[in-house]
Amino acid sequence: MKAWVLHNIDDIRLETVEEPVLSEHEVLVAVKAAGICGSDIPRIYRTGTYSYPLIPGHEFSGTVVKIGSDVDHKWNGKSVGIFPLIPCGKCGPCKKKQYEMCRNYSYLGSRQDGGYAEYVAVPEDNLIELPDNVSFEEAAMLEPMAVAVHAMRRITPGPSDTVAVCGLGTIGLLLLMFLQATSGRNRSDSPAGKILVIGNKEFQKQKVLALGIPEENYCDSKTQDVGRWIMEQTGGVGVDVFFECVGKNETLTNAVNNTAPAGRIMLVGNPYSDMSLEKSVYWKILRNQLTVMGTWNSSFTHSEDDDWHYVLERLKQKKIDPANLITHRFSLEDLEQGFHIMRDKKEDYIKIMGRIP
Repeated sequence: MKAWVLHNIDDIRLETVEEPVLSEHEVLVAVKAAGICGSDIPRIYRTGTYSYPLIPGHEFSGTVVKIGSDVDHKWNGKSVGIFPLIPCGKCGPCKKKQYEMCRNYSYLGSRQDGGYAEYVAVPEDNLIELPDNVSFEEAAMLEPMAVAVHAMRRITPGPSDTVAVCGLGTIGLLLLMFLQATSGRNRSDSPAGKILVIGNKEFQKQKVLALGIPEENYCDSKTQDVGRWIMEQTGGVGVDVFFECVGKNETLTNAVNNTAPAGRIMLVGNPYSDMSLEKSVYWKILRNQLTVMGTWNSSFTHSEDDDWHYVLERLKQKKIDPANLITHRFSLEDLEQGFHIMRDKKEDYIKIMGRIP
């Protein structure tokens, strides 16, 4: 089969490799769509991964074409999404079904072979069946959608809350989509009240406006003072909930400085470098009695109320349209072009998708 194989930092090659050999608990998935995650780029070009050679890619979907000896036969031929984290099942969080916090996990695409290939071996427990009206491209975005939903559901903004979303990469835009989710004119499905959005690129602004955010609710952090703008928007009070989706000192400081007393901050963005807080900023957390929370990954427990089923239900009902965020599509053979676009940032992009016939 064909696969993009990472041999070392900045050494990824399209090669012909052996098809995976299944264990008794695994299935063979023929990959139909695979998204490039922002975390893949440093893994490929700067920081490397845990072992080599490795096939990257953890956002993918496909069809089950072969099953291991102990796998339920119902999976044969099924269209599936894939939860990429493989929990140990034995540690404290796993015993509580908090698999996203497993202490000894493996991970498709970073600790074992992932989705930038024609076929992938996937544990049966990591499969989620797709409804007929959910496309493979949509299913390849289940993982980032579930990450966004996990952050939203952990902090539970209410209908009277003013919410800020800072950072408009894929996760930030998907979070915005879910906060904006409506049923016709009825906003009962939306967990937030007024939504303020902070970005720094014109194409991000246009995407936000297309999602239904009023222009006056958008702040360009390159040309506007974010703190002054938020205070103008909130009558000098600050926002009730602040989603920090960047991971920089500047945006973390903005979150603390511009969240209302007794407000809540959800840290979503992966850090670019070491993070630190000035004493005056730390004092604001104490004196304003702010709740600061972190989030990572998403819940997948096979129950109807986990994050993945939450997302899948809204995809099935067509309440969100993640494919609207796909800006580039490449064949498996041309997928390196997508890596370079994200590495070099020479053109605008949101989600880059690989499609495999």
